[in-house]
Amino acid sequence: MEPAIPIPTLHLFPILDKMLIELLASLSSEEWHKSTIARLWIVKDIAAHLLDGNVRGIAILNGHEAPPPAKPINNYQDLVEFLNQLNASWVNAMKRMSPQMLTQQLEDTGKLYTEYLKSLKPFEQAKFSVLWAGEETSLNWFHIAREYTEKWHHQQQIRDAVGRPGIITKELFLPCMDTFMYALPFTYRDIKADAGTMIEITISGDVGGNWYLQKTSYGWQLSKEALLTNITSEVILSPDTAWKLFTKAISPQIAMGLSTIKGNTSLAKTVFNTIAVMA
Repeated sequence: MEPAIPIPTLHLFPILDKMLIELLASLSSEEWHKSTIARLWIVKDIAAHLLDGNVRGIAILNGHEAPPPAKPINNYQDLVEFLNQLNASWVNAMKRMSPQMLTQQLEDTGKLYTEYLKSLKPFEQAKFSVLWAGEETSLNWFHIAREYTEKWHHQQQIRDAVGRPGIITKELFLPCMDTFMYALPFTYRDIKADAGTMIEITISGDVGGNWYLQKTSYGWQLSKEALLTNITSEVILSPDTAWKLFTKAISPQIAMGLSTIKGNTSLAKTVFNTIAVMA
């Protein structure tokens, strides 16, 4: 019998996709061209990027092997640059597609992509590791959760740009944050502290929660429960600050100004260097 999946997200893909299609279908021509916090991308570009994610997954399902990179990938930065080039080339090509066709393609491919993810055995090795968590190999459940965060935060970028609420709910937001928090031990990997040091990270409000980063003899470990009663540092973020910080939509300095830090400030500040996307 397999253990429970640490962060179940697969059942949320159809919900998120349905909300995306309804959102896009409601946009005016002006809203499709609004600027977003993704800097170089307008709303339509983000929708195109989401379609690219679906298409790549479906291609893999059908055994398609993408051409190798034009130059060797020797480190993390090389990979980020390669992915940025891939993303940019797709988004530029999609400028030829109408918003209506883009929406239809997203609806059709979203269902196929979810079926592909359902075919993966959660505790087998994933084809792609979650590098922002410091993993050289990852299990499929984590790969699926990472893909969920991609769909969640890109849709939220669109909603943020056009002023539409909808997916900062406990059902949809918390699994995304649970996944993002897996980047914390990797972020703190070079931070020295005594064993037993504990940092509490809180996302405020009804949709939020608490996470605990503890220094052990094996390194930094993440938990949803406080293993000690003595908290060395505490960081409190709003939901809006949290998702924008972890996706590099706002700078660490801006995020710190919007948040509350208690206890050991120097130790707590590293939280704001956490990035849970390939950037």
